Amino acid sequence: MPLVRRRPMLRAAAVGGGAYVAGKRRAQSQERETEQARLQGLEQQQAYGAPPPAAAPAPAGPTPDTIEQLRQLGQLRDQGVLTEEEFAQQKARLLG
Repeated sequence: MPLVRRRPMLRAAAVGGGAYVAGKRRAQSQERETEQARLQGLEQQQAYGAPPPAAAPAPAGPTPDTIEQLRQLGQLRDQGVLTEEEFAQQKARLLG
């Protein structure tokens, strides 16, 4: 009696689905391990009194683009398009 494969598409779907689930679980467990390692590193830094990593420094001064925008706002104020209050608000927003 010849060997006849029955439902090869169903079998392929089941195998593929199982592999997908296994891959997702492995990725999730790796993420948990990475997060735990990161937390342990932070706890060790705090235990030994090491300072936390410094935040990125703020820009030293206004950029050329910001200066140009301020210049345009000043012109609009001088022309009477903007009031002093509106100018001050926009200036504070640009300088930050």
